[in-house]
Formats: sequence, C-alpha cells, structure tokens
Amino acid sequence: MLKREIYLSRIRGFYDSDLVKILVGIRRCGKSVILNQIINELKEKGIKNNHIININFELIEYEELQDYKKLNKYIKEKVIDNNKYYVFLDEIQKVDKFEIVVNSLRVSLKNISIFITGSNSKLLSNELSTVLSGRYVLFKIYPLSYKEFVKLTNKEPNNEETFWDFVKWGGFPNRTQFNDESNIKDYLHSVFDSIILRDVIERLGLKDTTLFNLLLQYIVDTTGREFSAENVINFLKSEGKSISTETLYLYLDALCKALIIKKIYRYDIHGKTILKTLNKYYMTDLGIAQIKNNNFEINKSFAIENVVYNELLQRGYDVYIGKTKNGEIDFIATNRDEKLYIQVAYLLNDEKVINREFNAFNSIDDNYPKYVISLDKVNFSQKGIIHKNIIDWLLEE
Repeated sequence: MLKREIYLSRIRGFYDSDLVKILVGIRRCGKSVILNQIINELKEKGIKNNHIININFELIEYEELQDYKKLNKYIKEKVIDNNKYYVFLDEIQKVDKFEIVVNSLRVSLKNISIFITGSNSKLLSNELSTVLSGRYVLFKIYPLSYKEFVKLTNKEPNNEETFWDFVKWGGFPNRTQFNDESNIKDYLHSVFDSIILRDVIERLGLKDTTLFNLLLQYIVDTTGREFSAENVINFLKSEGKSISTETLYLYLDALCKALIIKKIYRYDIHGKTILKTLNKYYMTDLGIAQIKNNNFEINKSFAIENVVYNELLQRGYDVYIGKTKNGEIDFIATNRDEKLYIQVAYLLNDEKVINREFNAFNSIDDNYPKYVISLDKVNFSQKGIIHKNIIDWLLEE
C-alpha cells in the first residue's frame, strides 16, 4: 500500500492536538486510507485498540449513528478513563448536524483527538467554521499525484507512455488495479455516478439529469478556458435545453461542492487584487474528464495545464490566473512568502510559441521565480526564466 507521506507529514504534528483534524476531498481519492495509516502509526506508538474509536459512515453497521445525538452518546460511552482517545469519523457529511456533535465532543471531552473526513464542501462551509470557532485544522486531500501514481504502479516514471496514462485516466487510487481500458472506464463511471447521485442530484432534487450532464460535458470540453455563462446557455439551447443564469450557477456550484471541478480566480498582478470575473474551471481528476469527454482525443495542451494546476494544489499552493497589463499568466502560485509564476505549454515547437510563452512575463518586474513547463526535453531556459520538462517537474521532491 502506498504511504501518502505528503499528507501524513502535514498531519503528524496534530495527532495529539485538541484541534479537530478535517480531511476533505472528492470521493475515492484515498481519505480513508490516510485515516487507516494514521491509526497504524498510533498503534505503532503503543496506543491500544480500545482508545481508538473508528467509525466509517459508509458502512451499514454504523447507519444508526447518523443520528447526531446517538453518535454523541456512542462516543461518550466509549471514553471510560483519562487517557487519550483518538476518534475517527469517516465520511461524516452523512450525519445531519455533524458539526454540532463534533464541537460538543471537543468541548465536553478534554482527552480526545478528533479526525473527520468528508467528500463535499459542507466541510468547508462558513457554518462549520462558526460552530468550531477556529478550533480545527483543514487538510485538502487529492487523487494521486504523478509521483504517487508511479510509486503505486511501479511504472517507469520518465516514460511518456506512463505520463499519458496518468493524464488520460487520472489519479483515483483504485483505478490502478485495472489494466483494461474498458474496466477503467467502468470503474470511473461508478465513481462519477456515486458522486453525482449522492452529492448533487439528491441534494438538489434534480429531475433533468440530461441537462446536468450536458453542462458537465461543456465544462470538460472547455476546461482551462475563460468561462462565459452566455456561451453555456447558447450551447445548451443548441442541444434543445433551456436554462436560466440562476440555475446554471446553481448547478456549477453543486459541481464545485461535490469537488468534481474547481473554480480558479484571476489575480491582478499590478493591482494586487483578486478578480471575481472571467474565472476558469479545472477538473479535480482527469479520469472523470475522460469519461465525460465528447471528443475522441483529449486536448493535450489543456490536459497538461490541468495536471500542473492539480500538482500545485497538492503541493500546498494557493493558485490563481495572473492578469497582466497585456495579457495573462497561466498560474500564480503562492504559499506564505513564496510565489511562482508559471506558463504551461504542450510543446515549444516553433519560435512563435517560444516567444509567446516566455514573453508573457515581460510586464512582471518583481524577482519571484518564473517558469515555463512543457513536454520538451530540450532546455529552453532564457533571460532568467526557467524551462522545465513537465515529467521532471512532477517527479521533483
């Protein structure tokens, strides 16, 4: 089993903290595995089984505990001494008013450390923040990175065939169990259907699922491009479907809350402000994009851009599109005092493309690192701008 050290290394310092540890990510991205790896590390430190309370709300034996009062009673009855107890609540969004019971346990029991996971952005909501009053720490969990993918599959990391396998079918851990493309597709369809059914259709009470699927297909086909509500409405009209702007944004919000897609905002580099208009959407996992793709071939340029975006998020960066005086930079990535500017291209295959990608930085006059990332193996670095091969970059420590 792959040890997801990139996350464990961030969480370890909080194992005994009274802060609630929240792990949030799309369904089947590996949150439960990380919880089990934390539990194993605790046992290796000598924590006894009866001081580990592990509840997975996707298992039928815990269905009764989806009543928050019964859950509260169950856990309190398990805490029978003053030694430390470790409470793991997996897929807690299934519990109505879960934030109330989590806060009550945190306040009433001083000798517990609580870990919770969830698969939608209810765990990111203002309501949760208000109830827990800042007494939590959040960890965003993603499908496998490329580096994790090659470790799990033992495939040749610098092989382009391995890279395109990852780009095409994404990083859901369980999809690596299958070699046949039809089996991979079936698995990804089952993951997608479970997400849509549980986290979107039921919650919104949708009756027209065809309209919803058309919207998602449009987002997939235009991933990484400037979003226009008018264009979407016109596209749906051409498909014989009508939708109001209000409903359109309701559906988009549902896709974001189910963590299928992510919205990325523009950042005005010179005005130093976040712009709420002209945003873009990227896929959380490109395997979902593949099964929802209308085109036979994936758009390699936008797919690579999506891979870079996801990798930056996994490395802990906040990511924006950079607006300059004369155009835009694909990504600005910030983390505390660190800042990176990144242009992404499929191949720098002629002088025009090279000039376009490197000259995009011309109006930026600060000294933060600037990168151009592409699939080229020849190093095109120039004028202080670093060029990197995308596979080499993805494999970096």
